[in-house]
Amino acid sequence: MSLSLLTQLADIPASQWDALAPNDQPFVRHAFLSALEESGSVGGRSGWQPQHVLWREGDRVLAAMPGYGKRHSMGEYVFDHAWADASQRAGISWYPKWLSAVPFSPVGGARLLGEAQAADRLLQAVPEFLATQGFYNGHINFNDAALGDRLAEDGRWLPRLGCQYHWHNRGYRDFQDFLDVLTSRKRKQLRKEREGVRQQGIEFCWYQGHELSEAQWDFVYACYANTYFVRGRQPYLTRAFFSLLAERMPEALRITIASQHRQPVAMALSLVDGSTFYGRYWGCLAEFNHLHFETCFYQGMEYAIDNGLQRFDAGAQGEHKLIRGFEPVLTESWHLLRHGGLHDAVADFLQQERDGVRAWAEEARDALPYRLNAG
Repeated sequence: MSLSLLTQLADIPASQWDALAPNDQPFVRHAFLSALEESGSVGGRSGWQPQHVLWREGDRVLAAMPGYGKRHSMGEYVFDHAWADASQRAGISWYPKWLSAVPFSPVGGARLLGEAQAADRLLQAVPEFLATQGFYNGHINFNDAALGDRLAEDGRWLPRLGCQYHWHNRGYRDFQDFLDVLTSRKRKQLRKEREGVRQQGIEFCWYQGHELSEAQWDFVYACYANTYFVRGRQPYLTRAFFSLLAERMPEALRITIASQHRQPVAMALSLVDGSTFYGRYWGCLAEFNHLHFETCFYQGMEYAIDNGLQRFDAGAQGEHKLIRGFEPVLTESWHLLRHGGLHDAVADFLQQERDGVRAWAEEARDALPYRLNAG
């Protein structure tokens, strides 16, 4: 029985890895994570070095945690830049660090995979193992509740709360049925935004992963990359990632392409599982009034209603989601800091921060557009 590091998912059969993961977790499937690696989106000079932790018994892999060695804190959506800066000023090394997360995707879900007993052994051994591998600290972002309970019992990890905004399908028959539970003012606002998009001659077409041509994938990537270029940044994902994803897990992909007079102008790429619609990447090549809201929110909400999906996870940040019916949801991350003084200082900060996040989540509910007892 031992822990080991896996530096590329190609070294483990997809069937063996996927047997450890929940069936409804597209982001921890071998197809998704290996596409990141083989496309060059992680590895190389990206600052995300695959360092997946495995628990083996003989030749069998019984548990795993997807993970990455990191020398920066970009693309994580749980921000520790201030901690890293304070550590460096105090002469305490912060990097390299180890992170269990889905790169560039602030989506919650399983991080500890496999049989319960083996998974518990892996988790207990991780702190010492990370130290032997030269990592100064460890982090687990956007974990599920089951892992949070285990880490709380362990006592060595510090919990951090965040807030996202998710939309819930409460059995709506159609989009109008959803509008009917909103206050009159918000209902009129949403209708006006949607009508404004239609008046610009913009129409939408939905595709699954296998239905797009490579030329269409070129367009999807151009839109995605442009969301970074307009901010003077380079995109995290490479063009090859999208083709690999379409090849390896097309059934999980949903793409809506917005066209004006048959000319594509914007897109949103999402993933689905048995009950959840995950909005992930979007972009446009020209600016149109309200197009972002329609492409990223209303189209996804309507798709979820039409296809019986119960939840729409539209990603991190964005208080503007509140007035469109996305409700505040608390998220967790956990942090293992090997330096005792740093651990204590961060623990004090996180206690205050957790209180503030909980208070904000409660206050945010006041901005929701639902009529009393209707949401």
